[in-house]
Amino acid sequence: MICIRSILALRLHIDKEKQHSRSIGFVPTMGALHEGHISLIKQAKNENAVCIASIFVNPLQFNNVDDFNKYPIQHEADILMMEQAGCDILFMPDVQEFYPIKPKISIDMGALDRILEGAHRPGHFSGVAIVVTKLFHAVSPTKAYFGQKDLQQVAVINQLVRELNFPIQVVSCPIIRESNGLAMSSRNMRLTEQGRLLASNLFIALSHIKEAIIQGEQQVEKAQNVGKDYLKKLIGIELEYLEIVNSTTLEPLSSINTKEGIAICIAAHIEGVRLIDNVVIIS
Repeated sequence: MICIRSILALRLHIDKEKQHSRSIGFVPTMGALHEGHISLIKQAKNENAVCIASIFVNPLQFNNVDDFNKYPIQHEADILMMEQAGCDILFMPDVQEFYPIKPKISIDMGALDRILEGAHRPGHFSGVAIVVTKLFHAVSPTKAYFGQKDLQQVAVINQLVRELNFPIQVVSCPIIRESNGLAMSSRNMRLTEQGRLLASNLFIALSHIKEAIIQGEQQVEKAQNVGKDYLKKLIGIELEYLEIVNSTTLEPLSSINTKEGIAICIAAHIEGVRLIDNVVIIS
């Protein structure tokens, strides 16, 4: 595996690959890797001639400075995991290399900026859109791989690719969960063992709602309350939102129609750590 820290050196390597018409699979990450990331690397490697990944903790997408400062950094372990997973090129720029001048632009993602994560994290998706745009220009991948756990982020990337005419296929990959159902996340590293056990209840709440919908519940509020009532019984979970939405637009549903795409999305704080999860019933 080649580790590259400059955009110029990365482009030189990519130019060589493209001279041979080799397909490139790209996995952008912020490091603190887990099996969810590794599943993306392996899929990119299986579906392309070259697998490129990046590790860059993007300051623009953190609306909370404390959250940015506490983001786990473990570069040595990450490099080893990338290499073992079959990554060919790892791009690891520092902030000065990636943003020699602090961007003055912002990107408005329209409705996606004003619902769910967009509503609770102002400016977050603008930061995501800027970093992904810069990465796409640097890497020029054939396919780019993202985890379904960040369902709204996948929707943002799809919109970005569609509206800015990037010749890139966005691949959404399944959520990888721990044995107790907790969605794997770099933020889980900040939880105690007790906190991780408590956090597994987020998926249980989502599963209860899913079952209620499958059994025929059509009223959104009643279905949501199945999950909310379950979580209310637990001490230590601060619920931020729990919404039943259209799985494509992520707009909240007014009624449940199982012939349409449905997703159940949740955000909550446990031990001061903000966690998100989702379950897609019909995509």
